[in-house]
Amino acid sequence: MTTANKDVQVSFEFFPPSTEMMNETLWRSIRRLSVLGPRFVSVTYGADGSTRERTHAAVARIAEETALTAAPHLTCIGADRAEIDDIAREYWDMGVRHLVALRGDPPADATGYRPNPKGYAYAADLVAGLKKIADFDISVAAYPEVHPEAANAISDLDNLRRKLDAGANRAITQFFFDVDTFLRFRDLCAAAGIKSTIVPGILPITRFPQLQRFAARCGASVPDWLSERFMGLDDDDETRQMIAASVAIEQVRRLQAEGINEFHFYTLNRSELTFAICHALGVRAKQAAA
Repeated sequence: MTTANKDVQVSFEFFPPSTEMMNETLWRSIRRLSVLGPRFVSVTYGADGSTRERTHAAVARIAEETALTAAPHLTCIGADRAEIDDIAREYWDMGVRHLVALRGDPPADATGYRPNPKGYAYAADLVAGLKKIADFDISVAAYPEVHPEAANAISDLDNLRRKLDAGANRAITQFFFDVDTFLRFRDLCAAAGIKSTIVPGILPITRFPQLQRFAARCGASVPDWLSERFMGLDDDDETRQMIAASVAIEQVRRLQAEGINEFHFYTLNRSELTFAICHALGVRAKQAAA
């Protein structure tokens, strides 16, 4: 085996499993992807903070059983400031130095987002609060196609700047499939004076109907050409996986040609497609010196 391409950095997102079978799938994926030497692996947090214990347990196991850098998500939803501060301090005491700070999505039955009067109102407030607790390395979210609740692209960009100015180290984008969309967003960020790294978020497509649901919730577009590639493959898993790998490899290779050398993969707790895409990027398994 060759060593990883030093010019390319990758990170992976996982979600905390809710069943033993899902837990086994998660850990198979973590073990398989860990050999690629990711910069960090993030673990998501439920929309209303509902997975807090499972997120914490997954992070603790990653810290105890692997050499990976765990980056748990923290959100403003479902807790007051003192609670969130305590969670952050506990993570720091565990040795966790990376966090992903997000506003978070309201529960499904809510009519909209309403800040907790005793909590951090928005992600920028959360970042500033976390930086007061300790010098965490913090990632925040960015939206190449504009956050669905933002008034317009300018206000969304201003919000991103506030998060970075509050102390965040980088922004990771929502997934997208039109590479030009990301490149235009990167140029907008540069024109607005944002110098922090904007990391493209890549979603390998495991199931197309699931992707469509994700996209509808977060305001990401699904191009017609992408729908056409997956048309008629609902019952053809083998071909679907080949098409999915091809789409993602085309995407990352074009981004790489545009000077992008850092990628964040939304793995959905599966390793196969992400491993193949990383291989195409030149990120290969590390082998300990004999």
